Amino acid sequence: MKLNLSRPLVFFDLETTGINIVTDRIVEIALLKIMPNGSEHSHTYRVNPQMPIPKQASEIHGIYDADVADKPTFAELAQEIAQHLQGCDVAGYNSNKFDIPLLAEEFARVSVDFDWTKVKAIDVHVLFLKKEARTLAAAYQFYCNKDLLNAHSADADTLATYEVLKAQLDRYPDVENSVKFLSEFTAQNSNADFAGRIIFNDKKQELFNFGKYKGHIVSEVFRKDPNYYAWMMQGEFHSNTKQVITAIKLRELGK
Repeated sequence: MKLNLSRPLVFFDLETTGINIVTDRIVEIALLKIMPNGSEHSHTYRVNPQMPIPKQASEIHGIYDADVADKPTFAELAQEIAQHLQGCDVAGYNSNKFDIPLLAEEFARVSVDFDWTKVKAIDVHVLFLKKEARTLAAAYQFYCNKDLLNAHSADADTLATYEVLKAQLDRYPDVENSVKFLSEFTAQNSNADFAGRIIFNDKKQELFNFGKYKGHIVSEVFRKDPNYYAWMMQGEFHSNTKQVITAIKLRELGK
């Protein structure tokens, strides 16, 4: 099924030094832009992470230190990557929990101000879990009747994710072919930040989703325990989380 798009949709996949969305780095990024008319444009970048790639990570994606030693750093590529994403929505496989937060952190680290609030995000993994609950390779076999060759290659994973989404739309008539519906359907929580540390309740109030104040309203916690804000700002939290709690803090000060 051809995707019903009102603006470009970029499928993307990251290969990284690890799974920590705050401290790990990108070593490869693949972008597959689908235009509303159905035309496709792809770009793949190898990235020097400026840190050693752990052996266990290299054994998964096949990218070793020597493979990226002469490649540009993310700082050198960031503006070009942001330009590819400008004015687009995004899609990926487990992207809401991993790829988007990690890419956002990389942008923040090199001071590229990309406005994620204007981006709708589709997570094909969540759609799969809600309907079948398997891995990407199994999803590719199940929906497309194909074996996923070169799994954990960003190119292969990105293309497979795109094909799986189209096949899912063919299979499930109750899944609407629109970015707005898919973005909402594949959102696992009503997150206020990428990392899911802050979530919204049904009254659109921000709540902590971790730690000793889990379930408490953020603004009320900051009024009662102002040191908690300082602790978070000094801690190893995602930059987007820090932006969100700062916006809450400033909003409350302005009242």
